[in-house]
Amino acid sequence: MQKNAWMIRAGRGGIYSEDFEEKGVAAFGSSQLGDFTQYTSTERLRAEYIKVYGNDKPAATANVVAMILKFRDQIAAGDYIVSYNPETRNYLLGVDQGEYQYQPGTVGDYPNLRRVEWLGKVSRDQLPQKAKNSLGSTLTLFSLSQETIEAFLTIFEGRTVTPQEDEVAETETAQLKDETVAQSHELIKDKIAALLPEEMEELVAAILRAMGFNAKVSPKGPDRGVDVIASPDGLGLTQPRIKAEVKHRDGAMGAPAIRGFIGTLREGDSGLFVSTGGFSREARYEADRSTFPLTLVDLDDLADLIVSHYDNFDLEGRALVPLVRIYWPVD
Repeated sequence: MQKNAWMIRAGRGGIYSEDFEEKGVAAFGSSQLGDFTQYTSTERLRAEYIKVYGNDKPAATANVVAMILKFRDQIAAGDYIVSYNPETRNYLLGVDQGEYQYQPGTVGDYPNLRRVEWLGKVSRDQLPQKAKNSLGSTLTLFSLSQETIEAFLTIFEGRTVTPQEDEVAETETAQLKDETVAQSHELIKDKIAALLPEEMEELVAAILRAMGFNAKVSPKGPDRGVDVIASPDGLGLTQPRIKAEVKHRDGAMGAPAIRGFIGTLREGDSGLFVSTGGFSREARYEADRSTFPLTLVDLDDLADLIVSHYDNFDLEGRALVPLVRIYWPVD
């Protein structure tokens, strides 16, 4: 019968992984909840967690409650346990002894313990890339695949990874990068879609400012088809003079909306029509045949523009769509 395998992360800086090895345990925090065995139902545990730690992010609360129950109930005697010290880049590999204990003071502020017979250490550098990829979760507790735990056992047995396995892992790493970028793009679109119409106009102005223009939202009043005005000098005296119409959550724009906007443009103007609902085929045809320079920007384009120019965003723009840079190693 195959054994289950679990990653139980140590504290920041790998401080507690040394204690894990020395004291023959793996530990879990949430110290203010006390002994996990007192909670006879998931509902009671969740209610106490919310009472103690709050519930600002319900999904995060659900994750923690699920991890607590796995730590207490699902890990079983004979399961493999892995922990990581990011300071030394070593993994501890051990076997669970089938016993949950509540022992405050044993490992810092991590009073919830499982007894583990530690077998030894494996350097992250020894692991195949595929195993490294699978160990990248930031969760405190998560299950490991049989393939990953086999990689640890292979190293203990003195065998090495074949070149074919590394080639497969490199392909998977590239796929992981593509998936991460695609997911990030969709999450940025989610942020944009959640903005109010007035905020969307401010966002378009922020993008234009990040591109080097002086841009401002037009004063409120009778809608004349121009929501944002931009130019190099901010006065519209130098070209390109950009007039932007912004439609948010109004569904796909059709040809009549494009023709109406074109009617507001004058000699020396360049048009920018932003529609988070997209454009119909007829609308794009109408834009292509315009005698004025006219660019249509949908939600995908908007997300791309934000990412491309985010380094130059002012505080107002960053407040509308807060982003953080993620670095990825190059080949």
